[in-house]
Amino acid sequence: MEEKTCLECGKPVFGRRDKKFCDDQCRNAYNNRQNADSNNYVRNVHNVLRKNRRILEELNPNGKSKTTRLKMMEKGFDFTYHTSTYTTKAGATYYFCYEYGYLPLENDTFALVKKQEYVN
Repeated sequence: MEEKTCLECGKPVFGRRDKKFCDDQCRNAYNNRQNADSNNYVRNVHNVLRKNRRILEELNPNGKSKTTRLKMMEKGFDFTYHTSTYTTKAGATYYFCYEYGYLPLENDTFALVKKQEYVN
């Protein structure tokens, strides 16, 4: 029978047939290296999206509200990034950061909304 070696450190692996690592430390180190972003671009975009979501959640605690561009920008909102858009039949486009969204209105104001999940 062929002896298996740890994917991280190369030491012999004992135990279950499908075991790939000698211990939790090697498993964590291997997975952390595999999931590291070499240029940090994905991590940085994800951080911006999370920050945008937190700002929308803070400005919209009840699911529907209005705010200004200035208030959003003072909190650090970045209008460059969003996760999805939704265009209504009337042609209005909502921009979403996960479940929180905003609709540009007149005079640099925004309608803030939260997507409602409907259960069948």
